[in-house]
Amino acid sequence: QLVESGGGLVQAGGSLRLSCAASGRTFSNYGMGWFRQAPGREREFVAAISWSGGSTVYANSVKGRFTISRDNAKNTVYLQMYNLKPEDTAVYYCATQPHPYGWGSQYSNEYDGWGQGTQVTVSS
Repeated sequence: QLVESGGGLVQAGGSLRLSCAASGRTFSNYGMGWFRQAPGREREFVAAISWSGGSTVYANSVKGRFTISRDNAKNTVYLQMYNLKPEDTAVYYCATQPHPYGWGSQYSNEYDGWGQGTQVTVSS
């Protein structure tokens, strides 16, 4: 089970940190990802992190502004977002990959566990 939190309303240029608390698996064995979905658009990849946290990958649209990290002792993955833009407005979801030690996929259908999402709204 995955539970996201930390979304909200922020002005352009502001920051937010999203959290995703995981339970039910050995969290430290699985790669994690963040995706987002804006109204009328398909779910899109944002960032992914390996099981150890030692490797990360980002969508070009967020590279240099967002940072994904994880705390395996707390079974939590984070998405720190800086310099937010109105086009970042979306529901943000965390997800887990189905196989131990797999990570880095940018395709939502390669993740088998999803949270309920948290809304991020960036005003101009």
